[in-house]
Amino acid sequence: MIRWLLDGPLKGFPDIPPVWLTVFLVAAWVLNEYLPLVTAFGLVFRAAGGLLIGFALAVIAWSAWWFWRKKTTIEPHHTPTALIVEGPYRYSRNPIYLGLLAIVTGYVLWLGSLSPVLLPYLFFHVLTRRFIEPEEEGLRKIFGAEAHRYLNATHRWL
Repeated sequence: MIRWLLDGPLKGFPDIPPVWLTVFLVAAWVLNEYLPLVTAFGLVFRAAGGLLIGFALAVIAWSAWWFWRKKTTIEPHHTPTALIVEGPYRYSRNPIYLGLLAIVTGYVLWLGSLSPVLLPYLFFHVLTRRFIEPEEEGLRKIFGAEAHRYLNATHRWL
């Protein structure tokens, strides 16, 4: 399924995380709207989803601020000029991706139906294969032993 998604209908579109996020949010909405399996989750799930999305946006903003502070690129397919190991990067090597995953998960909770429940799992794999693994390899090439120490000492997600 993931291979089909990566090499099939989405091949050739701008390969950046916000576009993938949009694809998954639209897919969640479509599944919820046209195939609403088990919709009795209610207000608790909406509240949890909203809180998760709010927390995710805060983490993304905090993480993005560190790119600005270090004056390095935030775009995944560009070459970084600094290895960020401070702020949220002390806890996770990928706090922005973690935030994007939390947004998809929060939105699925907020929708309150079972039909899009597998989308966060699929999004996790897309982020890992399309962005995280190539970025980590690039960091090793650019920053050498410093990147190796950081990647070994800090969890990929949490």
